[in-house]
Amino acid sequence: MTMDQKNTLIERICVDARILPVITISSEEQILPLADALAAGGLHTLEITLRSSHGLTAIRRLREERPDLCVGAGTVLDRRMMDEVEAAGAQFVVTPGSTREILEAGVSCSVPLLPGVSSASDLMEGYALGYRRFKLFPAEVCGGIAALKAFGGPFADVRFCPTGGVTAANAANYLALPNVMCVGGTWMIDSASLSGGDWASIQRCTTAALAALA
Repeated sequence: MTMDQKNTLIERICVDARILPVITISSEEQILPLADALAAGGLHTLEITLRSSHGLTAIRRLREERPDLCVGAGTVLDRRMMDEVEAAGAQFVVTPGSTREILEAGVSCSVPLLPGVSSASDLMEGYALGYRRFKLFPAEVCGGIAALKAFGGPFADVRFCPTGGVTAANAANYLALPNVMCVGGTWMIDSASLSGGDWASIQRCTTAALAALA
């Protein structure tokens, strides 16, 4: 797959998702019911992070048992992790930042990489290798909407998934920007509901999160 094809594919994934839920699994028992609650609420594209030891297991199980979902891997930090999530069946990869190693690994990877950036220099590093779609992280800390508007000048063909500080209160403002293809966040996954297994509440919050962007 060429870089142009990867840019097109990751954009389609993100645009279709509108919200990319950033999911950290704390127990194997959460994997299927959490995914089912999010899907029932309207989110069928999931970013499973490697912030816990259950991340790879979750990716494998969801690819096997929930084939209708689009399952990606997040918090991928180096080439070894990239190889692991690719082998686990991840359909896309997201990183919190960019290194030359991870960017080069993404060029050769069989699935698209959405590299994290926080500055124009980060963008230029990825741009030189053919990347045109990026995750802005941490979005609110590194300038938020004002930064995205500023990037639109020198990087007119680049689009973003801002993540980090995106909430129900500001998600629609981010999505209104022409260079934003989706937003990433966790606000629809309340920690109390998650730890208590209140899947109905997570489903309701997911439905409300999407409805607020309609």
